[in-house]
Amino acid sequence: MPSDPPPAPRARTPNAPPAAPAPSAGSARDPIAPVARRPLHDELVERIRDMIIEGQLAPTTRIHEGQLGKALGVSRTPLREALKFLASEGLLELVPGRGAIVRRLTQKDVRDMLDVLGAIETLGGRLACRNASDADIAALRRVHDEMMELYRARNRLEYYRRNQAIHSGIAQLSGNALLASMHQVIQARLKRIRFIGNEEPEKWAGAVAEHEEMIAALEARDATRLAAVIARHLDETWQRVVDKV
Repeated sequence: MPSDPPPAPRARTPNAPPAAPAPSAGSARDPIAPVARRPLHDELVERIRDMIIEGQLAPTTRIHEGQLGKALGVSRTPLREALKFLASEGLLELVPGRGAIVRRLTQKDVRDMLDVLGAIETLGGRLACRNASDADIAALRRVHDEMMELYRARNRLEYYRRNQAIHSGIAQLSGNALLASMHQVIQARLKRIRFIGNEEPEKWAGAVAEHEEMIAALEARDATRLAAVIARHLDETWQRVVDKV
C-alpha cells in the first residue's frame, strides 16, 4: 500500500519588526492620578468665603439667596447648606426673618480672639518642635516657600491661603487634636480681619519677615524662639488690623 506523501514544507515568513511600544501613561511607580472633582458644597463654601475675605460681601451685608444663587449658577438648596456652614465658622449670622448676614466683628471680638489664638499657637509651636517629624517640617517649609513666591508675585489671596495653611499646619504638627480643633474654629472667624491686615505694603512685609523667623525656628526645633516669634506675630497682627475694625 503506497505511503502518504511527505507534507509540503511550510513557507517561512520574514521576522516581523518588533511592535512599537504603546505610549506610556505613567509607570507603575508614577501612575497618573484621576482628575479630582470637588463636591459642589466645598466649591460653594470656598467661593463665598473668598467673597467675604476679599470684601465683595462686606460686613453687615444681607445675602439675597436668589441673587447670589443666580450669580453662582446654583439652586437655593446647596447655597443654603453652604451658608449654614459659613455661619458655623462665624463668618455669617443667620437671623430669623432676615436670612444670612455677613458678621461684623467689634474691636473687642478681635482682641479677645487674638489673645486666645496667641495662647493656642504658642503652645502649638512648642509642641510641634517636640513632636513633628522631619518630613512634616519639610512639608511645611515647602508651603512657606510657595507663600514667598506668591508674596513676590503680589498675589494676596493665594498668599493668604498659604499663610493660613502654615498657621494651621503648626497647630496640626503639635500632635494635639483638641488644640488643632480649637485653633481651626478661631482662625475661621478671623479670616477677613487677618486678610485686610496686609493691605499696606509695609504691614505685609512685616508679616512676611515674621513668617521667615517662624519657619527658621521650627526647622531648628527651637521651641522657645518659635513661641516668642508667634506671640510677637499675633501682637503685630492686632496693630495691623485695629484701625480697620
